[in-house]
Amino acid sequence: MKDITNERGPLEWRTAVALGVFDGVHLGHRTVIDKAVSLGKGELRSVVFTFRQGSVTNKGSVRLLSDEDKFYRLSQRRVDLVCSPDLGEVRDMSAEDFVREILVGRLRCRFAVCGKDFRFGRGAAGDVSLLERLGEECGFLTVVLDKLSLGGETVSSTAIKEHISRGEIVRANEMLGYRFGYRLPVIHGRELGRTWDFPTINQQLPEGIVMPRFGVYCSRVKIDGKAYTGVTDIGVKPTVGKETTPLSETYILGFGGDLYGRVIQVSLERFIRPEKKFDSIDELRAQIARDTEDAARTVF
Repeated sequence: MKDITNERGPLEWRTAVALGVFDGVHLGHRTVIDKAVSLGKGELRSVVFTFRQGSVTNKGSVRLLSDEDKFYRLSQRRVDLVCSPDLGEVRDMSAEDFVREILVGRLRCRFAVCGKDFRFGRGAAGDVSLLERLGEECGFLTVVLDKLSLGGETVSSTAIKEHISRGEIVRANEMLGYRFGYRLPVIHGRELGRTWDFPTINQQLPEGIVMPRFGVYCSRVKIDGKAYTGVTDIGVKPTVGKETTPLSETYILGFGGDLYGRVIQVSLERFIRPEKKFDSIDELRAQIARDTEDAARTVF
């Protein structure tokens, strides 16, 4: 997949363009993206036109993916090209100018694919009806897809974030089509786990990421291409002294190497129990042993 965000001038090929924010690249988003990929065959190329993560959301909103992870998820859909500017670069364009200058003039659109609630142009004035009309005038066909439902619930980024915040990771992962997680550097912690025979890796959860319910999760940890079962505690560690910001602390079953400073992928598999303040360290240590036994029964 080639990033053409900073390229100027018309493309060499006619294209099928998937239009949307695609902030989670979840199952609903994939219906739009995959349709553009299927249309972008032969002499055409598939393009995802989207925006940089964080440039669309309002103050205080949270993200499902970093830009890096979003690009990775898009590349997994066999997309040829991606154009992902900051929203501010096109925010003040009229709907008509967006179509004529971006879709037609730059991307040479033959098919425009979007969801039925897609909006575009200054003040989100353009809707799918306007896109269809402008397509007829400019020589491209608009393909509008219905929202995807899963088990009677509409798949959306909002719904997924709510499930994650409630610890309903299994349901969130079903809607995402992959495991929710994060790729973060391993930092030094108190290293108390080593004295309890449960050495852990610590990762500081950044501002802006959707925050899972505080508690313990069965997780999957990717190290040098190999997947390990993990027990991940997300929260502020009330038993051993509160953290000022939420921390992810993971015990990796069957791994004993040094990971300090490395960027490690941790994906959440299922919720085990909520965060709790224990009366003693011994009680906490016994619970960690039980959590580990629980996670060890998971088969990926």
